Amino acid sequence: MKTLLRTAVLIALIVTLQSEIKAQGVKMPQASTSQTITQNFGLGKITLNYSRPNTKGRKIFGALEPYGTVWRTGANSATMITFTEAVKIEGKDLPAGEYGLFTIPGKDEWAVIINKGAKQWGAYEYKESEDVLRVTVKAAKLKEKVETFTIQFTDVYPTTAKLQLMWENTGITLNLTTDVDTKVMASIDEAMKGDKKPYFQAAQYYFENGKDINKALEWASAAETADPKATYIKLWKARIQLKMGDKAGAVATSESGLKLATETKNQEYVRLHTGLLAEAKK
Repeated sequence: MKTLLRTAVLIALIVTLQSEIKAQGVKMPQASTSQTITQNFGLGKITLNYSRPNTKGRKIFGALEPYGTVWRTGANSATMITFTEAVKIEGKDLPAGEYGLFTIPGKDEWAVIINKGAKQWGAYEYKESEDVLRVTVKAAKLKEKVETFTIQFTDVYPTTAKLQLMWENTGITLNLTTDVDTKVMASIDEAMKGDKKPYFQAAQYYFENGKDINKALEWASAAETADPKATYIKLWKARIQLKMGDKAGAVATSESGLKLATETKNQEYVRLHTGLLAEAKK
């Protein structure tokens, strides 16, 4: 009870001080800067809103932020994370929505919590009953000190990504996955029923995702017929032919693409076709 009272008094003092400063027209930098980052992932987006405290020479984990205690995962208001599409975090399903991102730091492991209580100051109103997902991940010792608390996305692919949290000499990584293949395949099937068929995009997707390679070639050829001077279409058709083992066909297609790229002085595709031809002629 005394702890809650002290916390309430502290918050009241902070609010009062901020109001007085605002009333006096004084502008001051934030002690913990705020950041919003948005990452495209799968067919949707992930948005993070959080505040970034500095160590300022302090011992952080196990001291300022005690082990075994729910942390707001930043400063000021609790960190908010929004998913426009369903994902998996460490293999566990998470529906689309807006959530609070809380953590429980530990010396060797951290609990990472996705909670319905997205909009709150700190973690004072955190309720375990509102947890939507909770996972445990290993804590890593960082070689270099991170002065400013950092959350970032790394190794981002169409269906996988990593979400990293780093501060002081500690870091954790969350593995994110999403299923887009079912939606994309259904979208391609539906689009192919229309008048404007996405031959090129469909051929690309089939090639890059290990689908029916013969169908990919059929669609690449249809795209080439529709736009015979598009050197980029010829490049992808040649890639498909090479993957099928048709080296002679890949060479013929790529040589035609190289000629067009040279005529239009498109140096990027001159380089790409030249590289593909070298591979096909091995």
